[in-house]
Amino acid sequence: MKMHLSSSQKKVHVRSFIITVLICFSGLMVGLDLGVISGALSFIAQTFKASTLALEWIVGIMLAGAAVGSILAGYWAKQLGRKKLLVITAILLFLGSGGCAIAWSVFSLLIGRFVMGVGLGIAAFAAPVYISELIMEEIRGLMGTFFQLMITIGILLSYLSNYFLSGLDNNWRWMFAIALIPATLSLISVFFLPSDPRWLITRGREEEALKTLKYLRYTDAAAHKDIEGIKTDIKTQTTAQNGFSLFKNNVHFRRAVFLGITLQAMQQLAGINAIINYAPTIFKLAGFGADSQLTNTILVGVINILSTFIAMALIEKWGRKPILYIGFSIMMVSMAVLALSISTGNGSSFVQTLSVAMLLLFIIGFAMSIGPLAWVICSEIQPSNGRDFGVSLSTLSNWISNMLVSASFLSLLELIGYGGTFWIFAGLNGLFIILTFMFVPETKGVALKDLEQNLMKGIQLRKIGR
Repeated sequence: MKMHLSSSQKKVHVRSFIITVLICFSGLMVGLDLGVISGALSFIAQTFKASTLALEWIVGIMLAGAAVGSILAGYWAKQLGRKKLLVITAILLFLGSGGCAIAWSVFSLLIGRFVMGVGLGIAAFAAPVYISELIMEEIRGLMGTFFQLMITIGILLSYLSNYFLSGLDNNWRWMFAIALIPATLSLISVFFLPSDPRWLITRGREEEALKTLKYLRYTDAAAHKDIEGIKTDIKTQTTAQNGFSLFKNNVHFRRAVFLGITLQAMQQLAGINAIINYAPTIFKLAGFGADSQLTNTILVGVINILSTFIAMALIEKWGRKPILYIGFSIMMVSMAVLALSISTGNGSSFVQTLSVAMLLLFIIGFAMSIGPLAWVICSEIQPSNGRDFGVSLSTLSNWISNMLVSASFLSLLELIGYGGTFWIFAGLNGLFIILTFMFVPETKGVALKDLEQNLMKGIQLRKIGR
């Protein structure tokens, strides 16, 4: 049923949209920094005469930094609040990008990449949680998908900038330097954001918190209700255990944490970074020339963005679980067909067309489902007392799984070939359909406090929502 909004309600949606976009500038930086290395690495190898091991470290150390950043974010969150975490993120990404651009050795480049990674890890923690706590439940899922959307836009921008800058002197330095522009914009945008209400209340600034929620709710009564809910949570937390103690002693909280860890691992183990990072190689294997490889790689970036809009359009209509079922099914089928076409193909036009179609279909399946929804659901299912701890661990899981896929993909190719590797990803996506059915709750339109109450009562995970 279509919801008819009054003019005042539409204004609330516009305000929520603007604030969400400002928060998600950090996601743009995540995408840029994830994508830049694909174009810069070969030029870096030439400049520093770097060994294969050194190049692997240059790629991997950013992911290690992100893992560290996700841990630091969970530790700092209650002391600093979400807004200040985004300030730290922007500063680290600016320093890291600038440091990489002026790097004079492999070691100095590694330091820059590590600093970038720490910034990415903090961003991936802070932005989704900030949105989930700030935005009302009616549009929380929709706004939560913006973080992944901005990541996809950043990845496409990195593809384009790598292409246009590759002909310049010191090309790889310019590829890193261009990221200073969005890093600066991200830092500026943070100062237009409200502080998160929960943090304000813990600092005795209830009037500011109320003002923020009145700005982002349909009615003043709804804002007052949310304030009272936050105050009740905080009173409970003053005598409750912290995140680690809660994890150690409360089986219900552990269930939510392990589900968050699993969801973020599912996002990476679905195979997205194998596709994103090695798309040119896959196109070459399918028989495409160099020019076509570049065109198709940019097409991957465009489809990644457009497909995220599918999730944004459907998440508050269909809910989270139906979209996950569809997305994993699409990825399972596309990986299986891609494995068959590459294993049995001969470079014919039919094989080329089929390979591109399946690769793009995989991107659609990912970008409309687990890509954005992992961030959304992981922020929703954690109870308030342990949210920082739970989201920190699930974000850590994302980066560790990313490292696992990145580190093992080439070894898998050598061991079992492209066909066998893609069959593994097809099987994993099939498994994820089953895990979604067994454990993932439907959180559409459910207040965070209701999810928490159901979780702590011991209700089955998949039934704590709708």
